[in-house]
Formats: sequence, structure tokens, C-alpha cells
Amino acid sequence: MNFVCQQCKQPLHLDASLVDLSPSAYDLVASSLPPSPSTSHARQTSGAEKLAQLPAPPSAKSAWRNSVQGSPSSPASSPTQRKQPQRAPMHPNESFVLLQDSVIRNIPSQLPPPVHAKKPSFSKGRATAAVQPAPPPEEPAHPNPSPLSHHLRSSLRLFNLLSSRTDLDHPLCAECTHILLGTLTRQLEETKKERDGYIAFEKEVKKEKEREGSGVNRLEAEAKIERLKEEERLAIEQLKAAEREHQQLEEELKNLEREEKVLGEEEAEFWRQHNAHLLKSAEQASQLAALRAAYAADSATLDKLERTNVYNDAFCIGHDGVFGTINGLRLGRVPGVPVEWAEINAAWGQTLLLLYTIARKLDFTFENYRLVPMGSFSRIEKTTGDKATYELYGSGDLHFGRLLHNRRFDFAMVAFLDCLKQLMDYVKSQDPQVDFPHQIVKDKIGEASVKQQFSQEEAWTRALRHVLLALKILLKWTTNGSNG
Repeated sequence: MNFVCQQCKQPLHLDASLVDLSPSAYDLVASSLPPSPSTSHARQTSGAEKLAQLPAPPSAKSAWRNSVQGSPSSPASSPTQRKQPQRAPMHPNESFVLLQDSVIRNIPSQLPPPVHAKKPSFSKGRATAAVQPAPPPEEPAHPNPSPLSHHLRSSLRLFNLLSSRTDLDHPLCAECTHILLGTLTRQLEETKKERDGYIAFEKEVKKEKEREGSGVNRLEAEAKIERLKEEERLAIEQLKAAEREHQQLEEELKNLEREEKVLGEEEAEFWRQHNAHLLKSAEQASQLAALRAAYAADSATLDKLERTNVYNDAFCIGHDGVFGTINGLRLGRVPGVPVEWAEINAAWGQTLLLLYTIARKLDFTFENYRLVPMGSFSRIEKTTGDKATYELYGSGDLHFGRLLHNRRFDFAMVAFLDCLKQLMDYVKSQDPQVDFPHQIVKDKIGEASVKQQFSQEEAWTRALRHVLLALKILLKWTTNGSNG
């Protein structure tokens, strides 16, 4: 006879301890099982009905509902775990069997193991009743049953006992047993929560009884109700005021949002103008920096030009041995050093031009004479008397006409010396500190005559050198700005 699990219907292989179960072990298992369920379970009422029947105040009942509301208790067993119809208990005379010695010798040492099949997962959704193990075929009654039938009957008796004392049919496989243990554990937790609810309910009932015993009467309760109603009315008024204030705040918020939008647009416009102003300011700063740089460069150039004496470059007065020179042209003649009259005439033209330039810069007008600088053919005109004209250039020819011309040349040099003396006197009147080393008296300057006729060439050359020195002093005083 093969046993199957009463839940998953898979074949079972019984443990050796169940096959050789002794009567004392059977009695021990039977004593540890709960009593058989009575018919009073059908008359049981639900927890809500029990709570409604209790004479307790509403607050205590609400405490009970709150304690059990979060974890509603599940039914004691799933539909698949409902009890099957009870089997008839075994007769007492089947608790043990006496075996003869000849029969004991014929008992096999080990039962053949049944074939195991794969156990599918336990399904709680099944609602079918457990199938009872197939009863053994009826055998003719023997005065001494075989050991195998005895073990089968003992196991069957044990399973019937377990099925009659519990809510499930037996036998069960190991997997279904583990599932059953998990279900029972959850039921235990729910029962503990239900117990906690009863404890809270009991505490609330005790509190209500204490309050009733403290003398709280109906009038106080009504006064409390009226006070609560007044508080409710005040709370409603406050709520309405808060709603009105909320609406006003929403309107103000909308106005503020509109103002914020306008201010945002104004800010964006301001930043655009600010950026444009910054760009323009940077451009103007760049132009200003360029102008300042140009101004600095021009100032430096101006300072350089102001320090530059153009007159010194235009009229460079120096000496070459015994000769005084102006712009490299020698003025005078000495024996042994022939100087061409063309060079001398050119030097006189530069000398007359220098005197004319100084007088014009000082805004000075000569008396009785007018200078006419014309290079190598310069002349001096007399503005009073016969208004004669004297040529300030000479020649080395010895014919009679040239002799008369050289005489006019001497008159021109004397007139030049007179004009030089007038200018020297004017400068001394402006600045007494100016000192001229050679004084001019008539046709002489420094005891040397400027006339070329009837004079030695060395004395004439020395007089011309003194003239150039006086002109150099005048030029320096004029260009230094000492004249104001």
C-alpha cells in the first residue's frame, strides 16, 4: 500500500520511525494532540458581533477597532486546509498485535522503497477534498495477521488520529508541512495582535468606569459639548477668515508676479543700455588713450623741436685756422692761403642774412640803412641823404672800374658794421649782462678796420672774425629767449 500527500497528491516514503511505531509512542503522540473540535464552532460569532454585544462605551469600542484595523485577522485556515469528513476511529483491540515466533522470523529486514515523483508547489487555491489512501484489499481473516499488514494498519491508524484531531488530513509531505508551519506562524502573530487589541479594549473600559465613578454628570457633559461646539464655530470662522486671507494673498501674489515681470523687462532693458554704454565707454576710452598717446608723442616732438636751435643749424659760425667761417665759408684773406672772392662774397651774403634775421626776430629797425640779403650779391641801401646803394661783394681785378667798386665795397662793410653796432646797443639795453668782447668804433672793431683798401689782409681777416663772433653772441641771446 502506497501513501500519498493529502495536499499535493504526490507519493510518500514513510520514515522508518513511523513504520516501526510502538504502542507507547502512539499513546505519546495521541496525548500531545488537541481535543476533537466540537459542534460549538458552528455557533461561533464574529469579533464585530461580540464587540457590539458588549456593554461598553463607544470610546472603548473605537479603541478596539483602531487596534485591530491595521492587521485584520485571516481565517484560521485556507479553503484548501478545511477539515475532511472524519474517519471512524480505530477499535481499541487494534492497538497491538501478538505475533508468533515463526511469523517474526519471516518478517523481511527492509521494505522495498516506493518510487518518488517530483513534488509540485503547494497551491492554496485548491478547494477539493483530500483523497483518502486506498484501503487495502479485503483479505481473509487470519488468526495471526502478517507483520506488513500490521505496520500498515498502525500507520493508517496514526494518520487517522492526526486527521481527526487537526484541521488537515494526513499524511503530508515535507514541503506541504513547511507551508503549514508558515501559515500557523502567521496565525500566531495575528492572534497576538488580537490579544493586544483586547488588552487595549480592557484598559479603555477601565478608564471609562473610573471616569463614571469620579462624578462626571450629564450637565458637565452637555457643557463640554456646548463648549466644543463653540470652539468648532470659532474654528470655522477662523478657517473662513484664513480662506479670505488666502484669496487676498493669491491676488497680491498675482500682482507681485506682474510687477516682477515688468521689473524683469525693465532690468533687461537696463542691462542692454548698460552694455551699450560700456561698449561706448570702452570705445571712447580707447580713443582717449590713442589721443593721449598722440599727445605725448607730439609733446615729446615739440620739446625736441623747442630744444632744437634752427638758427644754429642755418647759421653755423666757427673758425678754420685764422679764418672765421659761416656755414663752412671762409671770410677773409691772408698771404699764402688764397681764398676765392666767390667764397668771400658768399660768406658775406650769409653774414648779412644772419644780421637781417636777428633784427627781424627782435623786431628791430635799423637807422639810416636797409639790408637787402641776396646771397653772393647782397647789398645795403641808405635810407637818408643821397639814398646810395652799397654792394657787399668784392673782386680781385685791378682795373679802374674795379677800384671804384672796391671802394663801394668798403662803404658797404662800414655800413654793415654800423648796423651791427646799433643791434649790439639794443641788446645791451635789454640785457645789461650781455658782454661783447670787441667794441665797435666807426670802421673798426677791436682795433681792426673792416675796410679792405689800404689795409693789410691779416688785419682785415681779424676784423671779419670779430664780426662773426659778435653775431654769434647776438644769435645765442636771441634764440635763448632772454629777450622776452
